[in-house]
Amino acid sequence: MIDNIFTAIPCQSKTEVFDELLRGQHLRIERIVSQGHASPETGWYDQEDNEWVLVIAGAGTVLFEDGREVTLRKGDYLHIPAHAKHKVSWTAQDEQTIWLAVHYSP
Repeated sequence: MIDNIFTAIPCQSKTEVFDELLRGQHLRIERIVSQGHASPETGWYDQEDNEWVLVIAGAGTVLFEDGREVTLRKGDYLHIPAHAKHKVSWTAQDEQTIWLAVHYSP
């Protein structure tokens, strides 16, 4: 089955849009669409799986619990180890940020 990462992207949304593209026994791939969105101020993502994330379009910043911030732009990717507490602190407001996130077992 063929599809396209840019198919059915919402024009605007009040919240980030998460679309699961593929799921296997130890693997999940999702597309995330953001535009001016950020994670809630309180709380952190603390995931059981590793995550590899690629910015397909736009830009966003990932904040880690230790204070480190990583800004990703089109073509940049980042590996987030399991249980590395993190959140999205910023995404571009003037364009959509499209993330491809690959979650896999440690």
